[in-house]
This record gives sequence, C-alpha cells and structure tokens, in this order.
Amino acid sequence: MPTIPPWLFTRGTLAAVAIAGLVAAGAVAVYLAQATTLVIAVAPRDGTEPGLIRAYADALDAGGKAVRFKILPFDDVRESAAALQDGRADLAVVRPDVDLPTNGLTLAILRDQAMIIVSPETAGIDAFPKLGGRRLGIAAHKDADLSLLKSILGYYGLSLETGPVGAKVPAQSVLLVPVEGAQAGPAIRARTVDAFVSIIAPSAPKALALVEAVKAVSKGGKVNFVGLPDDAAIIERFPRLQAVTVPGGLFGGAPKLPDDDVKTVGASYRLMARASLGRVVAADVTQNLFELRTAAAKTSDAAEYVLAPAYETTVAATSARIPIHPGAIDYYEREQHSFVDRYGDTLYLLAALAGGLVSAMAWLRQRLAGLRRERIDEVTDRLLAIIDEARTLRDPAAIAALNVEIDRLATEVVRYARARAPEMRTMAAVGIAIETAKATVADCRNAAAAGHGPDSKPPFKPRLHLAGGEA
Repeated sequence: MPTIPPWLFTRGTLAAVAIAGLVAAGAVAVYLAQATTLVIAVAPRDGTEPGLIRAYADALDAGGKAVRFKILPFDDVRESAAALQDGRADLAVVRPDVDLPTNGLTLAILRDQAMIIVSPETAGIDAFPKLGGRRLGIAAHKDADLSLLKSILGYYGLSLETGPVGAKVPAQSVLLVPVEGAQAGPAIRARTVDAFVSIIAPSAPKALALVEAVKAVSKGGKVNFVGLPDDAAIIERFPRLQAVTVPGGLFGGAPKLPDDDVKTVGASYRLMARASLGRVVAADVTQNLFELRTAAAKTSDAAEYVLAPAYETTVAATSARIPIHPGAIDYYEREQHSFVDRYGDTLYLLAALAGGLVSAMAWLRQRLAGLRRERIDEVTDRLLAIIDEARTLRDPAAIAALNVEIDRLATEVVRYARARAPEMRTMAAVGIAIETAKATVADCRNAAAAGHGPDSKPPFKPRLHLAGGEA
C-alpha cells in the first residue's frame, strides 16, 4: 500500500487549494474586464480618415472604453481592404467601389461622397449628355474618383480624355482639366473649363467653396447642377456605387442653391469589420463611433460626417450588396446584449468548471479519507495478527521483535491522531488492539522466561485487554 504524504491532509493544503481557486477566479474576472484591442487598417494616407481614426482611438483611450484601436496605416484603400481580407486587420477603412473584401461587413459610413457637377447657367450644361465636347475641371482627386467618373460617362456613351486645354474636344468625349480648387472661378471666367466636378461630401467646406466660386463668376449668380435622373438604373449597373441626393437649398443663396433636390451617385468610405468579429464587439465599436463623435470632432471635423448606413429591414441590411454587420444592426435597433448575454457562455463554462472542480475535490477528499482509513485498518489487522503470532512463539528474541513492532505501530497511530481528527470508533478499536497485543506479548515473554519449551502448551489463557481493565 503506497504511503500518503501527510501534507495532503493538512489545513494548509486545503487553504492553498482555496486560495488557488480564488486567484483563478480573479484572473478570469481580470481577463473579462480587459479592453479588446482591434487592429484597424486605415487609408488613404493623404485623406481625412487617418486623422479621424486617430481621434477616435484617442477618445477610446481617454474614456477607458472596452475596445481600443491599434492603427495600421496604408497608402491606398486597396491595401487596407487587402489587410482585412487576409486577416491582418479586424477593421478597415474601405471604399467599396474600389475594392470590397469578401469577408467585410459594414459598421458605419465614415464619409459619404457625391459626384457634384456645377456650371454657370450660361454654359447650358443642365444634363449629363450635354457634357459631350466640353472641358470639365477637377481639383485634387484620387484614382478611384476617375474610375467613378469614367463609369458614369461611359453609361451615357461618353469617354474621358486628357490633353492640352486648347485641344479640340470630340462630341462624344469630355476633356478633363486639372484645376486647383481656388482657381475654379478664374478658370470658368477664362473659359478654360465649362463646368467643374468634385466627388466630395456635399456639405463639406470644399464643396461649399466650389459652388460659391462658380456662382461668383456666373451671370446673375445662376448655376446649374447636373443631376442623374437615372440613378436607380446606374446603381443597378454599378452596384458598389450608391444613390445620393443633394438637398435643395444646401448651398444657400437667394434664390436657393440648388433650387430643388439633385439626384446623383457617389461612393462612400466605410468602416468595415471582418465577418467573424463577434456581434458584441462589433456593437461596442459601432456604439462608440457615435457616442464619441463629439469628442472626436474636437480633433477631426470629419467625425461630423459619420453616419449609419440606410436600410429598411434587418433582412435588407444583411442581404444587401454591401451588407451590414449583425453587431452594428444590434446597436442601430437598440438590441445590444446585457452582461449575461455577452458573457453567458463564458459564465456557464466557468460554472461548469467550478462544479467539476468541487466534485473532484469532494471525490479526492473521500478518496484520501478512504486511504487513511485503509491504513488504520492495516495497522489494526497487523496488531491482531501479532496477537495470534505471539501465541506460537517461545523464542525471547522473536517475542522482543514483536514488542518493538507494536511500539512502532502505536507511534504511527499517535502521529495519525495528532495530524487529523479520526473517528472515535476507529481509534477505540485501534487502542483495544494495541493494549491486547501488548498484553499478549508480555504474557508470552513471561512464559518463555519460566522455561517452557517450544512444544509445551502456554500456561496462560488468551485475554482481551481493554483500557482501564482486563477480561
């Protein structure tokens, strides 16, 4: 029978186990309370998005929120989309008409852009087909803006050309002329351009400045906005674009500009999350985008343009060509999860583990108690065997060896009793066995000393010795 280490039965061991359990529970609580750090791919480097995301990252840190951003900068939105696609980022700034990751779901629209084409009324450009054979000025732009413009011109059978300002423009072409934004008015006055285009947020200061510059050089301050009445058909043709309406009177003036709503198309810079991102985390990110918008706007004006993607039903939102993340929908529909909803699975697992640990400890305690009782039973059985063995011995040395063994067993029992609280019935039985064994060995020793031979019958009768008396 293996010997059980005495330290297993001490109160210190039980206290150590309890402390270890408390430390483990505390570690789990600390883990649950830690902020979730998400890697966010941000582009374009020369756009407004890097400053916007940095403003949000700082606001999250300052507010001690449950989510934090680790910014991964890129030069182009194609690169940020690729980072989301291949798993290097949890979130990314994406422009869907340039590159849409297959695993990307929308959380919010960071910047909604519209294609705004404005010209003096005297130019007679009041519809998109009338741009044919004209010169179209454009300020600082990105390659993606040119792709969008080419797509819409192609829809109307027009091609986009580049070349010298003085070159003749074919009737089915539009000559694109780069012009600094501040030079829009002088360029129109000098007739180097006939209209001006910008793909920009309609309410952005640069859009307001553009319209004001064209208005300033127009006769009577009258300007035309070139709309796209076929916006629904165009979106069907180019599904990654989006329909945009420039509201009448957005640019002010008397009379107001524009005089009525202008339908056009545009693109958006979106904050997208990988589809595998948990709903709870996605909901937290979306919530912070709007709750911290005021704080972020102190650093970046672009925070004012963050908005929720439009949708009518949950089914429409999740089945759209550019679908919305279910976690973002939870926030928009005010169906965010409670603490139990958030950590219910974890709490259930911890409860199951705790129950299993308690059961295991109870089993171990019973098993150890059983092993302790087995050892006491072994001692008792050996004492009874010594009683029977002593009756057959006449050799004084052998009898003395039995007496030494009884003392050793008695010492073991005393140590056992001091180390733990044994049952009274068990200890009473062991005590009787020790007393009887000692008395029997003493009688055998006396008989051997009286000279009885090994074959003679012992001159004593077996006696059962009890503490405090004998029978």
